Amino acid sequence: MKATAIATFFGVFLTCTYTAKEATKKTKKAKLYVPQIDCDVKAGKIINPEFIAKCPPGCQDVKYRVYGTDIYASFSSVCNAAIHSGIIDNTGGKILVQKVAGHSGYRGSFSNGVRSLSLPRWRESFLVSEGKPRKGVTYPSTLEYSSSKSTAVKSEPKKPEQDLKGMKSADTANTSEKASDQGDTARKEHQTTPVPTPATQMATTTPTPTTTTTDPSTTVPQPTTTPAAARTTAAPAKTRPGLHRARDMGSSSVHPAYASVVAAAASAQRQEPAATFQRAASSPAHLAMEIDSWKPGLSLFDTGFSTKEELNPKPLEHISQGNQNCKVDLSFLMDGSWSIGKRRFQLQKRFLGNVAQALGIGSAGPLMGIVQYGDDPSTEFNLKTYANSKDLRNAIEKIQQKGGLSNVGKALSFVNKNFFLDANGNRGGAPNVVVVMVDGWPTDRVEEASRLARESGINIFFVTVEAAAQSEKQNVIEPNFVDKAVCRTNGFYALSVPSWFSLHKAVQPLVKRVCDTERLACSKTCLNAADIGFVIDGSSSVGTGNFRTVLQFVANISKEFEISDTDTRIGAVQYTYEQRLEFSFDKYSTKQDVLNAIKRISYWSGGTSTGAAISYASEQLFGKSKPNKRKIMILITDGRSYDDVSVPAMAAHQNGVIAYSIGVAWAAPDELEAIASDPAKEHSFFVDEFDNLYRYVNQLIQNICTEFNSQPRN
Repeated sequence: MKATAIATFFGVFLTCTYTAKEATKKTKKAKLYVPQIDCDVKAGKIINPEFIAKCPPGCQDVKYRVYGTDIYASFSSVCNAAIHSGIIDNTGGKILVQKVAGHSGYRGSFSNGVRSLSLPRWRESFLVSEGKPRKGVTYPSTLEYSSSKSTAVKSEPKKPEQDLKGMKSADTANTSEKASDQGDTARKEHQTTPVPTPATQMATTTPTPTTTTTDPSTTVPQPTTTPAAARTTAAPAKTRPGLHRARDMGSSSVHPAYASVVAAAASAQRQEPAATFQRAASSPAHLAMEIDSWKPGLSLFDTGFSTKEELNPKPLEHISQGNQNCKVDLSFLMDGSWSIGKRRFQLQKRFLGNVAQALGIGSAGPLMGIVQYGDDPSTEFNLKTYANSKDLRNAIEKIQQKGGLSNVGKALSFVNKNFFLDANGNRGGAPNVVVVMVDGWPTDRVEEASRLARESGINIFFVTVEAAAQSEKQNVIEPNFVDKAVCRTNGFYALSVPSWFSLHKAVQPLVKRVCDTERLACSKTCLNAADIGFVIDGSSSVGTGNFRTVLQFVANISKEFEISDTDTRIGAVQYTYEQRLEFSFDKYSTKQDVLNAIKRISYWSGGTSTGAAISYASEQLFGKSKPNKRKIMILITDGRSYDDVSVPAMAAHQNGVIAYSIGVAWAAPDELEAIASDPAKEHSFFVDEFDNLYRYVNQLIQNICTEFNSQPRN
């Protein structure tokens, strides 16, 4: 009896042990559930700072727009960005997405069947990699999207047949909302610390990724050499092809072997003052995250080029104020290829020294740095290394020829990404100018790299010495490379010198053009070259709460632009039956002042005469616009106008005003199209409720930039 009981006990014990082990195995083998996202989902719409998701088939489509290369702006389609980067193809698949800080410039490219677009900057970026979990990171099984709903009390919808004058909707209780600053993000060897989730996200039980934060200061190499001596060695020089001319081979001899030293390029962000804007209760809770003040952090990533560590200026005995009539930040791309020969390389150095002397280098005038290119580019010294012409000329004399091919396209890409940074002495208020010295012709293509540099606000000049003869033109890789590269094709940005021995004659003509800052057209970008006038419907049907939402929309658009009396300027008109100039273009010259002025606009209430408002804005705002500014009108209305809009809108278009119309609720589609510039589908938008206005902030800025960058260059 006892033996039977013992046997039964051990049987039960073994059965329980086996069951527990099997349960443990099943627990260990439990797989992460990967949520699926649609093709049109943008990274900025997902709150999670790091997540794994599955893309469906068919996302390779031009309607799913992508901005950037390798690092993408957050309003790009996540799945199409993954296709562009080569992580997945059009059949879909799993991807890992990591949010990172905003970037100072996104370059477009064509890759894996997807054309990505360029953008000067954006507040948030993301990286895409293979959909495998990183060690120590917990990934959400459900993604958290920013909501478009609001609990605010809505006003009565507008009906055209009703006389709405004097009607007022119930005021909603004002509540303030806090927007947490997005943490700076460091990236080293593509290992990224996820950005903290903003405080404005909705409460959820979804787990978020957790990683150890890396101190950005530890990822930046510290300089250990003096500027004159420190030079990054180029990659091993490639054999010179027969099609590229070789001169003075007797003096050049055979180029030496080069040790390959690869340095990662640190991309420092340009800081802008953060602007906050208190929002009323009717504003959507997620808006502070989606359209938050842009606070760029440090983003480190490989550029594919060899570059120096950050150069510290050596102590200078004399710091000159310089020629204050020529305040430019100037980079010379110096031809160090083997085709130039030793003797002509010396003539080039003498020319650069004479230019430095003629410019009058100084802290309040022009600053000059030099990048030498061959197979790969490298910085000889940056803008802050030398602050007077004498020291600069002495440093130029010590530059050694690096050899290699004439890869001008690579050099332009390098300068665009690495040279004009605050850490390198870029002053922000001074135009950025690049002068490219070319012996004969480049050995790579320059068109795409030049376009991206121009869109970043860089004025490109070319000095071509001993250009290709008629019999040599079949050897040129990219015909008309000068016109494809320079800022404008009107002849102002190109100098052709017949011989290196007559190069000295080009010193004064070049200096005169570089210092003519009024003609440096490429300093103007889509973000700093406009007069933007907001025409705001203040009629009774809008209501107090929704009117505050409209003002938040206006503020979120405004703060993406570079605002000053010489850059983008902002003005505003509110209208009902009547019109009121809230503030003119010349009233405020800082971003914070503009945002404060928008916040102070008081709700008017009344009828809706949109046509009269357009005429009023054309006269009171755009009639006083500067000649060199693009005139952009952004009109927001929630209903049909009591007067005609087509005639006033046509008059505004004929006077050079680019009109965007945003309709809400009962706005009439035919009137929105009549107000908008051609093509109407790119200049008019409609949302069903005020809380959804935020959706068009990104699209509106994108369209403004696309239109600006498509201007002819003659």
